[in-house]
Amino acid sequence: MTDSLSADMLARLAQGKTFQDLANKVVFITGAGSGIGLAMARAFAACEARLALLDMDASGLDRAVASLRAEFPAAQVHACVAGVTDEAAVNEAFSAVHAAFGRIDVLLNNAGISMNVPTLSLTGEHWRKAMDVNVNGVFYCAQAAGRYMSEQGSGVILNMSSMYGLVAAPERAAYCTSKAAVAMLTKVLAIEWGKLGIRVNAIAPGYVKTALVDDLVKAGRMDLDALTKRTPIGRMGEPHEIATLALFLASEHASFINGHAVVADGGWSAYSYI
Repeated sequence: MTDSLSADMLARLAQGKTFQDLANKVVFITGAGSGIGLAMARAFAACEARLALLDMDASGLDRAVASLRAEFPAAQVHACVAGVTDEAAVNEAFSAVHAAFGRIDVLLNNAGISMNVPTLSLTGEHWRKAMDVNVNGVFYCAQAAGRYMSEQGSGVILNMSSMYGLVAAPERAAYCTSKAAVAMLTKVLAIEWGKLGIRVNAIAPGYVKTALVDDLVKAGRMDLDALTKRTPIGRMGEPHEIATLALFLASEHASFINGHAVVADGGWSAYSYI
């Protein structure tokens, strides 16, 4: 299955034995129409969570919802079409989800964009777009979720950073800077909101097989063979591997983990030899 959990892993999750505490939790996922966002939706649906999915691509979101309902007929799925850079639309989406489900337990702040451009060619428009989606959008959604979570006295927020928010790479000035900002925002919120019962962590993936990566390969901006050879584990990541990390961090198994950017990169950032 493309961009999904393996059949065996999905079957184990569906048994509800690993992350039983996630059943009936309300999980809000941004950028949920494809890739890692959709993989996370499937993983949480397998654990019988209730889903709120947000994406700016209405047709992609419709397909995602249809596929989830086909695979998990009992799943409760609420869809919101909005871009994370529109603060008013974000607040409206969270209000609608809270009205529908009565609470928001988990935010998977997944929506983001790549920006792979030589720095001397990086325009102000490119820079502002990366910051608007990757930083402002994460902040708007975290703040909206935090308001509801603080009222109920509990919640988990997982922001999507990147290994390139923790280590640098050429021709990614805007991307690295934006993802580093997400990692630092995560720490600030974890410190500030921990006393309110809210845990905030970041997930920092390495190279994962998604449509975004496919587009960069097709554009000649990424060498797939070189990447796999450079990764100590010898391959790229799969969306379901990031999804299962999200399950763990959202669950009671991670109840004392707060304020961290958890890296899942196959050893890339540990390997300093070029």
